[in-house]
Amino acid sequence: MRSHEAGALHGQAGDRGPAWLKIPEDPNQLVSHLWSDGVAKVDGVLTVAGESVLDLAAEFGTPTYVVDEDDFRRRARGFRDAFVGADVYYAGKAFLCVAAARWIADEGLNLDVCSGGELAVALKADFPPARIGLHGNNKSTAELRRALEVGVGRIIIDSVEEIGRLRDLTAELGVTAPVMIRVTAGVEAHTHEYISTSHEDQKFGFSISGGDALDAARRVLAEPGLELRGLHSHIGSQIFVTDGFEVAARRVLRLHAEIETELGVALPEFDLGGGFGIAYTTQDDPSTAADLARGMLKIVDDECAAMGIAVPHLSIEPGRAIAGPSTFTLYEVGTSKSVSLDGGAARRYVSVDGGMSDNIRPALYGADYSCTLASRTSEAPAVLSRVVGKHCESGDIVVKDEFLPGDVAAGDLLAVPGTGAYCRSLASNYNHVPRAAVIAVKDGEARVILRRETEDDLLTLDIG
Repeated sequence: MRSHEAGALHGQAGDRGPAWLKIPEDPNQLVSHLWSDGVAKVDGVLTVAGESVLDLAAEFGTPTYVVDEDDFRRRARGFRDAFVGADVYYAGKAFLCVAAARWIADEGLNLDVCSGGELAVALKADFPPARIGLHGNNKSTAELRRALEVGVGRIIIDSVEEIGRLRDLTAELGVTAPVMIRVTAGVEAHTHEYISTSHEDQKFGFSISGGDALDAARRVLAEPGLELRGLHSHIGSQIFVTDGFEVAARRVLRLHAEIETELGVALPEFDLGGGFGIAYTTQDDPSTAADLARGMLKIVDDECAAMGIAVPHLSIEPGRAIAGPSTFTLYEVGTSKSVSLDGGAARRYVSVDGGMSDNIRPALYGADYSCTLASRTSEAPAVLSRVVGKHCESGDIVVKDEFLPGDVAAGDLLAVPGTGAYCRSLASNYNHVPRAAVIAVKDGEARVILRRETEDDLLTLDIG
């Protein structure tokens, strides 16, 4: 019998947990590097920017994404200040709303969007269009038209068809489109290692090794309405070291030099993408923005010197590294039970009032998260627990393994850190569960930046 698509996470047996997960001396204590700067515990109660989660739950309900605004802004500034002389584009796909777009604008970053909807949010926030880049492997004519009409700063071309669409639109509108070409460098980076074999088999970009990228450059240069600004590369996500960037930079800059030599055109820009990792659990050890900048700027300088070419203007695209650690999700416990396993082992299941509708990443990617009892201090010993959601799926898991106090019960609040990226963005209405609110907290004041959906919102779309 075929197992359920989301059921793979259900198969880990035993009550020991993964090797990296250690039994805490005090399950009430926070692992500080997993949380935003403004988070602390006061008498066992989690606080953010001086605001108690007890008060947040009472006022806004649960589940709720809670954003530490100052932390979000600080991380954005950290990339801006570390990458001196480069442009930092915040990757809006990680998390975007009008308020977040305004924070990014305030802190002097640019914004990367990859759909008409994300562009609409940016424009609603009065984000300067010249500081917006438009990504996407299948941009519609309508999306490209709007981007050209509002004057976005760059469009990252991803296909031959897109070159044709931009040719026709620029002629019709009488404008010039500043563009970059997305290329695949044959590098796939994952956390602490990288492999550089045949990773050009993907939907994004033009292959360097197959000659598609060079051909795309020729096609772009032949169109009077397109201004080729440079090449764009992205090698993966949740990357902790710069090794993969070094290999990618070498290959993309080699193409950069080839275009300048063979086609006689100087390319002023180069984008190395994003994918910088964050700490979700104690096994993660991400680099700081300063460390990343030091390594990546040196890589580009060294590769250009070795090739004898001028250093192009660099840009990068952090998203998760800014939004991720700035947010936690607050849940209320509904039920808990222990399940007997083979060999006399048992697993404790703690069910909360959210789940895969507000964080699909554990089911989709096998992502690991941590959590803490947020509403009180407990003297009970730590018990290995699995935090699960309320959805009708065996793979509806929020935290696969965590040591929680053994007396966690209905009515308690749990908080899961590191949920600012790709949680609200990937949220769904599975089982017709309304999507959670997003609350921003700053200087002891909390406000709604994305309101909680209601059943009326769901029914508004259902025309019967």
